[in-house]
Amino acid sequence: RRRLGLDQRALAERAGVSRQWIIEAEHGKPGAAVGLLLRTLDALGVTLTVDDGPPDSRAARSAAHAPDIDAIVRRSHKRR
Repeated sequence: RRRLGLDQRALAERAGVSRQWIIEAEHGKPGAAVGLLLRTLDALGVTLTVDDGPPDSRAARSAAHAPDIDAIVRRSHKRR
């Protein structure tokens, strides 16, 4: 969102959700509706890929290419 120059209000408008929902999602809202998350990712231009290959190969590929979500969240919180 920040990299795209969007504030929470602008992203909320693009995704069709409330600003409060964006705030809660950014703070790791438990039980966030998958549909709203997907709509928000789409508003950000983020593509979510589902791999239906064998579990062993999927895990190996994911580990090799997966971003460290915890690190991303920590960096986000440090910027405030």
